[in-house]
Amino acid sequence: MVGKTYSTEDREGLELWERLMEFNVTRNLPPGVSEPQVRYGEPTLIKPRLGQGAFRVTVTDAYHRTCAVSGGKVLPALDAAHIRPYALGGTHELTNGILLRRDIHSVFDAGYVTIDDQYRFLVSERVKTDFDNGNEYRRLHGTLLSMPVVPLDRPDREALRWHNENVFRGR
Repeated sequence: MVGKTYSTEDREGLELWERLMEFNVTRNLPPGVSEPQVRYGEPTLIKPRLGQGAFRVTVTDAYHRTCAVSGGKVLPALDAAHIRPYALGGTHELTNGILLRRDIHSVFDAGYVTIDDQYRFLVSERVKTDFDNGNEYRRLHGTLLSMPVVPLDRPDREALRWHNENVFRGR
């Protein structure tokens, strides 16, 4: 792609060049240099979710640093996902968490995938109908989750039912 060019030998190009020079002189800038752009907004205060860091460490360790669905082990690509979101009354307890690859976490939170109370990964048909795609998730449909060894650390079935009833976009 090539941008439009102007010659200072044409009236329009000369006027543009003179306006640029005038702009820079009034701001004490050298020719051809524009003012620096603002890169950040004003600072704001946030309320950190207390316990989020410990939740991530606990879930990551319980799942042996492996995505419960795909088996992926690239740690920067893994998220400790809340089954019932913290913002909707979920807790930072291990039983409300599953270690998921980031893209799977995103579609889980958006309701295009879920986990049933038998710990099977389910994919909504809406992945196909809404996006005319989703093969990378649909091939995982029915996959049994890899879970923590200790039964009391496994995902809470009530939380999974809540996700199925309140977030999942159906089959």
